[in-house]
Amino acid sequence: MEYITVRDAAQKWNISERLVQKYCATGRIAGAKKFGTSWVIPAGAVKPKDPRKAQRAPAMRRERRQSVSYPGLMPLMNTAFEPGRCLEFIHDMADDPQKQIALAEYYYFSGQPEKAVRETELFLTGADRDIQLSACLIYAYANLSVGKIQRARYALTAVQEMLASVSEKQPEMRAALSFVSSAAAVLLHLPLPERLPPMQEFLPMLPMGIRMFALYVNAHYTYLQKEYQKSLGIVETTLGMQTEEYPIPSIYLHLVAVMDYMSLKQRDKAKQHLLAAWELAKPDDLIEGFGEHHGLLGGMLEAVIKPEYPEDFKRIIAITYRFSAGWRRIHNPDTGHDVADNLTTTEFAACMLAARGWTNQEIGDHMNISVNTVKWHITNAMQKLGIGSRQDLKNYMLL
Repeated sequence: MEYITVRDAAQKWNISERLVQKYCATGRIAGAKKFGTSWVIPAGAVKPKDPRKAQRAPAMRRERRQSVSYPGLMPLMNTAFEPGRCLEFIHDMADDPQKQIALAEYYYFSGQPEKAVRETELFLTGADRDIQLSACLIYAYANLSVGKIQRARYALTAVQEMLASVSEKQPEMRAALSFVSSAAAVLLHLPLPERLPPMQEFLPMLPMGIRMFALYVNAHYTYLQKEYQKSLGIVETTLGMQTEEYPIPSIYLHLVAVMDYMSLKQRDKAKQHLLAAWELAKPDDLIEGFGEHHGLLGGMLEAVIKPEYPEDFKRIIAITYRFSAGWRRIHNPDTGHDVADNLTTTEFAACMLAARGWTNQEIGDHMNISVNTVKWHITNAMQKLGIGSRQDLKNYMLL
């Protein structure tokens, strides 16, 4: 019988090596054998089904039959839908603004910003603050990708004005506004608003899915402070506290873990988290986050996704170019930073690693390219940036 390794199985099934080992240890892969500290798996073995999903399915089907609507902020983000059934869940929601916001979320997170803009622009004002806040957040980020920077600024300004006007006697509204404000500021790498209350004050008032995304924002902010181990602690604790899988915040949490582990030069662990994010995202095509984080993932998309999913990789890179162009048009003027805007994604990834102290050989091994190709990309990038030293790359990278 022909056997494959745990790593081969993880890549074949798009899951982490840790999960494959768990399946082997619990007898869920027929014919798996242990050799030393690892396992070998029959080449024809089928990926085990997740029993948690099977247990949740009847309840979820009952919810869909009843067309249950999820009130509050970002209803899709705040739902533990089964991967692969995202559109089915939205279809079965009641026909009201919540459904339109959920659809706008789907359009945004699946890399369709034009449709997201159309679904949200009618809800930028109105009496329902949760709908308005959700619309403003989606509208702002979607307009970055379509190049409408003034529209994005309009939505972000509207959120700040609401935060400034809300009374302290409205704690739940302050919590919602604080979440949206911190998400907008941190993910654009801008200074946090002065009136923003500490996260520990508003976090307990948020529902589980939104709370998880708020903790992703916190982990991302901690990463930007170069506290990588602390950021990983936030990620692992947050993923461990969920009783059901919330796909959207979980995807983003796994991506921060990739950023942290790549900063710590722990590529295997970074790969495990990337594959975990991909396993959640691929069934519903929720690929936007991969494009948004490309520059921070340290070439992991080139190393892992590109060889196995070349067409998906092309779409992710298209998202990266669109989003990063709009992102820089807000980030660079507002911060005085000069994040490079004229590099290819491959040049940027190679330069990110070089700026972190990786050798050309390490970069080449990681990105599956030759040392000479690494040198060529970095030389081209330095010429575009008008610099003569690799030390100067740090001034143009997202470190």
